[in-house]
Amino acid sequence: MKAVKIKKNGGIEVLNLEEISLRKPIKGEVLIEHTAIGLNYIDTYHRSGLYPLMMPSGLGMEASGIIKEVGPEVTNFSVGDKIAYAAVPLGAYSTHRIYRTKNLVKVPDEIDLTMAAAIMTKGLTTYYLLHKTYPASAGETILFHAAAGGVGQIFCQWAKSLGCKVIGTVGSEEKINLAKKYGCDEVINYKEEDFSKKVMEITDGKGVPVVYDGVGKSTLEKSLKCLKTRGMMISFGNASGALDPINVPKMLQPKGLYFVRPSMGQYLDTREELNEAANTLFEKISSKKINIEIFKKYKLEDIKAAHSDLENRKIIGPAVIVP
Repeated sequence: MKAVKIKKNGGIEVLNLEEISLRKPIKGEVLIEHTAIGLNYIDTYHRSGLYPLMMPSGLGMEASGIIKEVGPEVTNFSVGDKIAYAAVPLGAYSTHRIYRTKNLVKVPDEIDLTMAAAIMTKGLTTYYLLHKTYPASAGETILFHAAAGGVGQIFCQWAKSLGCKVIGTVGSEEKINLAKKYGCDEVINYKEEDFSKKVMEITDGKGVPVVYDGVGKSTLEKSLKCLKTRGMMISFGNASGALDPINVPKMLQPKGLYFVRPSMGQYLDTREELNEAANTLFEKISSKKINIEIFKKYKLEDIKAAHSDLENRKIIGPAVIVP
C-alpha cells in the first residue's frame, strides 16, 4: 500500500510517494481500495500552502473504489460496494485508505468508477453552484469563467440542460471550440478582448444576473462590471491567484451587488444533502445530459508531473490518477 505525503509546503519537489500500513477500520469507517483518484487544481493550493494544512499531510480529496472491509456498526455500506467521495480529510492520493462512511456515496452500476473519480468534485461543485448558491433558471443568461476547464465542461452542459444561455470565457483560441462543444452559446477569449465589454454587448447593455468565477484575482473587477443591478458575484476558486481585498463601497455598493464565496462543505454537510447532490449528478451522466471525456490518466508514481501539468494549464478537462 502506498500514499503521497508532504512534510512541508512548497513546489512539486515536496511530493513524496511512501509505503504505508493501515489500521483496522473502527466504528463508522471502511477500508477502500482505490480504483481512480481525481486530480483537481485545489490540490495545488493544499500543497503550496495557499490553503494551510497541519503537517505532515496527505493530499487529494476525491476518489472512487471498492470497499474491502467495514468497521463495527456500519450498516449502510458493505464489502464489495462501488463507492466514491469528494471531501476532507485529505488523503485520496493513495492505493488504499481508511475513510468514514459519512462522506461516501454509492456509485450506480452504469457509472464507471474511473469516471466517478473524475467528476465527483467538479460535478458536486457544479450542483451547488447551479442549484443552491444561485439557482439558475431557464432563459437566464449567465457568465462562467474558464469554460473549457474541468469544472467548466460539466458546468456549461448542466446549465444548458436547465435552459440557460451560457457565456463562457477561455484563455486561448484553441479552447474556444472546446467550450462550444461542451455547451457555451458565446465564448470570449479574455486574453484577446475585454470580456466585460463583450458581455455587455451580448446582453444589449443589460449585463448578467450572476457570474460564476473560479479564476479569481485576474477576473474579479471586470466580472463586477458585467453584473446587473443586484447581481451576484460567485467566487469559488483562485486559479489566477488569491483575491485582493474588496472595497465594498466602491465595488459592490453602486449596483447593490452580492458577493459570495461558497464551498462544498457549506452545501453538502448532511447525508440527505450529499445523496441529493450525488444522485442528481449521476442522473445527468447516465441520461447523457452531461458527456465527459477523461483528458489524461497518471500513475501515482507520476504525481509530480501531474501537479506540474495542473499548474502549467496543460490539463484541459478532467484528469485522474490510477494507482
